Amino acid sequence: MRQESGYGYKRRSNLKTNYYIDGNTVRRLEGEPAERKRRQQEKEEEQKKRRHRRAARRNQERALRINFGYVLFCTLAMSLIGAVCVAYIRLQSDITNRTKNISSLERQITDLRADNDAAMKRIDLSTDLDAIKEQALALGMRFPSPDQIIYYSVEDNDFMDQHSDIPE
Repeated sequence: MRQESGYGYKRRSNLKTNYYIDGNTVRRLEGEPAERKRRQQEKEEEQKKRRHRRAARRNQERALRINFGYVLFCTLAMSLIGAVCVAYIRLQSDITNRTKNISSLERQITDLRADNDAAMKRIDLSTDLDAIKEQALALGMRFPSPDQIIYYSVEDNDFMDQHSDIPE
């Protein structure tokens, strides 16, 4: 075996090998097969992790991209939500206004009834029934005699129809 400048050559084939001879040290081989297998698995796992990270990054970038259809969809959705909100607020305002109007009308009815009752009492107090009775008797009116009073029976109705004149 011959040596040139520290590199190992095979005598018969004159091919260069993949190790370097440095003095009297023994060259180290790749290691045991189990160790090689473990290193290979670690390397594969690291590559898988890198691929997954790259795929996740691509998916995130794709998800973050905004295209025209998505913008149009979001714009339409927001417009629809805005229209619904405006319609809801208008309905609420209309209900509030109607409630206030009803309260105002009820207050007016109460005031008119109170005024009407006060006017009726004033009328009742202003008329003197005894003075009216005396005036009627002075003008010739008399109380009816028992044979002049005619009684009518009213069945289930609140009113009665008159088909002929009342006898005198």
